[in-house]
Amino acid sequence: MELWFYILLPLVAFMYAAVGHGGASGYLALMALFGISTIVMKPTALILNLFVAGISFYQFYRKGFFKWRMFYPFVITSIPASFIGGYLSVSSEIYKQILGVLLLFAVMRMLGLFGTPNSKSSELKLWVGLLFGGLIGFFSGLIGIGGGIILSPILLLFGWASVKETAAISALFIWVNSLSGLLGLMTSGVELHSHYLILIALALVGGLTGAYFGSSVLQNKSLSRFLSLVLLLAAIKLIAT
Repeated sequence: MELWFYILLPLVAFMYAAVGHGGASGYLALMALFGISTIVMKPTALILNLFVAGISFYQFYRKGFFKWRMFYPFVITSIPASFIGGYLSVSSEIYKQILGVLLLFAVMRMLGLFGTPNSKSSELKLWVGLLFGGLIGFFSGLIGIGGGIILSPILLLFGWASVKETAAISALFIWVNSLSGLLGLMTSGVELHSHYLILIALALVGGLTGAYFGSSVLQNKSLSRFLSLVLLLAAIKLIAT
């Protein structure tokens, strides 16, 4: 059974990297499905996020999709907020419930249930970016994700960025938040998965491949549906237990 965890991990990294994400919600879902301790889940997911989101950002940035003016309003408040969220600790039961809800959010995002993205470009007001950035950063640090699953639909629905610009912005946003959240978590000590080096290697393989295909080739919808199913199963398991 554990073998499936190592098989699915690079597939999750591939799919997330293809859309500019680090994959923390996917890694958390897998670890929840395979009964891995919640103490280990959060820091391990953030470590994997750093590697995969970094690769994804490089690929999309290299293709010219990154927009600094759309990035900095969110990150100014998300950095301190994710540090605070990472520093705080919640009970295992509350953690599972919050994570389950966020995983359902990720499923809806992947299935396109947030409506049609606004194709008409609009200007982002600084105060709006600061507000969204702080809220996303706090919950990202608290749960152990980079926040891309929340930021991406916001950027698209308000017409602030195109799909690939959203991927580039989200990738760096995820990387910065993951680092900040991990630093906050380290103030109270961290415990990683016993095979975390193997997990990093597997995530790198999936992330490198996914980032290349996502920035250069059309994405595979069947993979998106498969990943949505994994996330949905994990969300149900977390909320029900």
